Amino acid sequence: MQYRQLGQSGLYLSTLTMGTLTFGGSNGFEKVGNVDARTARRFLEIALEAGVNCVDTADLYSKGEAESVLGEALGDLRQKVILMTKARSPMSDDPNDSGATRHHLIKSCENSLRRLKTDHIDILQIHNWDGVTPVEETLYALESLVQSGKIRYWGTSNYSGWQMMKTLGKAEQLGLSKPTSQQIYYTPESREAEFELLPLALDQNVGTLIWGPMGEGLLTGTVRRGEKTSADSRQGNGWTEPYVHNMDHAYDVIETLAQVGEELGVSPARVCLAWLLTRPGITSLIVGSHTEAHLRDNLAAAELQLSDEQRTRIEKATRPAPRYPYWHRYTAGMDRLDPAEEVFLREYFDTLENRRDLKIK
Repeated sequence: MQYRQLGQSGLYLSTLTMGTLTFGGSNGFEKVGNVDARTARRFLEIALEAGVNCVDTADLYSKGEAESVLGEALGDLRQKVILMTKARSPMSDDPNDSGATRHHLIKSCENSLRRLKTDHIDILQIHNWDGVTPVEETLYALESLVQSGKIRYWGTSNYSGWQMMKTLGKAEQLGLSKPTSQQIYYTPESREAEFELLPLALDQNVGTLIWGPMGEGLLTGTVRRGEKTSADSRQGNGWTEPYVHNMDHAYDVIETLAQVGEELGVSPARVCLAWLLTRPGITSLIVGSHTEAHLRDNLAAAELQLSDEQRTRIEKATRPAPRYPYWHRYTAGMDRLDPAEEVFLREYFDTLENRRDLKIK
């Protein structure tokens, strides 16, 4: 297991994080798993033995039950992990039981502490952007939680690039704690984060945690072209995520991962995770499992080495189409590329180089 520094902090996280979406299995989360405290304890022991030092959860997962299961399972293991949870999501029909307000964040943090049976949360993440509450209110609420010792660091999740920069800018302007990390969706099939969020992470020195790195089961090998997906898989039982714009492209990605997996004698899921760990700006991948076999297979990805040819093959098969203004920087022959985005632009420029018929100016 390798460890990577988390953004501007001095924390080092294992490249794989144990996820807990499958814990509990109630209140709308029945289709993702129903791991109980006893099984969760076993999963924690296996993950820690493999070198994992961080666990991610959220108050939203099973409406608090996932946190309760994790709190019960942790016990004397609490001090061995960096414990992360999230707040901001609607927790009831009460209009004030939602958002990144001072009222809701402090209440949610205290509820999470109780469920997790701990006196502090290492990283509290704002689960989504609140387009109503002033950023200043959110920042001051988080600062009070840091100063009180209830949280050590904080981060964001599912923010867009401009929302993240607004948050960073306001925090710097006010002299308050900045977000240490962002938790985002990024897979070989869905590489949109390369256009804004990952360059932002490199430029602003923000740690990046990846949720759903295997496309919430889409890229594990259980979904294949021309085959019926098993109901045992999240993708075969009606789970609504992820959004897939082009299913034919997704099937091509899956086939490429499976091909490389066959060459190495490992699962497509393991190849998927190993490839993501080679991408710029990634701190840790969050892997959630509902069986011990799946957990062990995911953890083995930390040791899997892909050849240069295999990494390049996967990159080309999964490469997104260049977007504006990125394609224009190539067609206009722009110089002085920013290092934070150049690492991604060079790949898209290769696509444009192979389309010399493109004459847009």
